[in-house]
Amino acid sequence: MIVRAAVEADLPVILEIYNDAVLNTTAIWNETQVDLSNRTAWFNERQSRGFPVLVSVDDAGHVTGYASFGDWRAFDGYRHTVEHSVYVHKAARGGGIGKALMLALIDRAREAGKHVMVAGIESGNAASIRLHEKLGFRTVGHLPEVGTKFGKWLDLTFMQIVLDEKERL
Repeated sequence: MIVRAAVEADLPVILEIYNDAVLNTTAIWNETQVDLSNRTAWFNERQSRGFPVLVSVDDAGHVTGYASFGDWRAFDGYRHTVEHSVYVHKAARGGGIGKALMLALIDRAREAGKHVMVAGIESGNAASIRLHEKLGFRTVGHLPEVGTKFGKWLDLTFMQIVLDEKERL
């Protein structure tokens, strides 16, 4: 498996992975599938702002997951903080792809001079929380019943990792 920068030709599989998460998981709190033009606009916006979009690719050349980060909040004071997302194809989960994508994203955030990376995780997603803990994230907040999907209230766990040790003002 390799992790590389996504290209436009990867977007149909990114779309498939995204829509599967919309339909079948609480990883994305959207309930409406999107089309290829939506993912193309998302991809172009990320690239124009200098944010990475990465994909994992298996030995046969198939995209097995994707990851990105972007602004955590849209105010100047938060410019050193990013929030990430990582999604793995349903046929490839549990094989270390999420970890590989996360490590690559953390490296990219450090290279970009970011100070903190934030994760917003549905609180029942124990596997994702464990993975983030193993990578050095710590839980910094729990927001009960702030979202809904599949007819139930969802809690949100916030985790973060400090990417550098230097003071930055």
